[in-house]
Amino acid sequence: MKTLVWVEHEGGALKDATLAAVTAASKLGEVHLLVAGAGVAGVAAEAAKIAGVGKVHVADDAAYDHALAENVAPLIVELMGHHDAFVAPATSNGKNIAPRVAALLDVMQLSDILSVESADTFTRPTYAGNAIATVKTSDAKLVITVRGTAFEKAAKDGGSGSIEAVSSTGDKGLSSFAGAEIAKLERPELTSAKVIVSGGRALKDGPTFEATIFPLADKLGAAVGASRAAVDAGYVPNDYQVGQTGKIVAPEVYVAVGISGAIQHLAGMKDSKTIIAINKDEDAPIFQVADIGLVGDLFKIVPELTEKL
Repeated sequence: MKTLVWVEHEGGALKDATLAAVTAASKLGEVHLLVAGAGVAGVAAEAAKIAGVGKVHVADDAAYDHALAENVAPLIVELMGHHDAFVAPATSNGKNIAPRVAALLDVMQLSDILSVESADTFTRPTYAGNAIATVKTSDAKLVITVRGTAFEKAAKDGGSGSIEAVSSTGDKGLSSFAGAEIAKLERPELTSAKVIVSGGRALKDGPTFEATIFPLADKLGAAVGASRAAVDAGYVPNDYQVGQTGKIVAPEVYVAVGISGAIQHLAGMKDSKTIIAINKDEDAPIFQVADIGLVGDLFKIVPELTEKL
């Protein structure tokens, strides 16, 4: 069984989400990668070194810059003539591209899988992760998105995949890139951070959020996250949101400050290895999943904790 994996990359560097997708794909059989974009020779060379990769298909064309799904999906469909499955990380790009591929192939997409049980059977979360569904497919071609936190990352070195250029399917003229506002983060990126400090609506406003959460995150070398309520209230940008409609994370340590623990938020972080909750409400749902809970005023506890670190 040959599996084609979409390579997530940005700024000329391969993103970690790809490594988890490679691990999932390796459970299905032979792993091939697709690197699409403009000036992606460096990314292709990096991808070829990933352990377990047999071949890297490279589509170097301005039409694939910015990963516009309307242009990328036809390319993938073309390559699926020689592959049995298409696997993409469940990132914004992956979740944008995969449904279009599935529609063009006329198959059902298998979304956000947690495990590969066999060549046609997978598990995936449902009801915000409160239940795990086992799904069996009879489709001839598989289209799958992978939850990155559910699979170990493949080793970046040790592979020796061959690199093969593929013909471009061109710009379909259905969409164009207008621009992007990308937040410059001085701290680790949320989905790859080992420690995350997240704040909730209890932090009152943006300046208070920054003054309370950022110093603790800096002491811990942590990424900064937030609940949907904090993002909706304008405390921090959308890039910080952790949860079912934000980013799914599973760090070594997750510190939830002033977060009550709505189902939507828990779905995005409950796989964290150690969860530390700080909240004045001892009945807050967050304490049901926390390994360590501190009940009290976060405006006293957090500065004291920061000072002692």
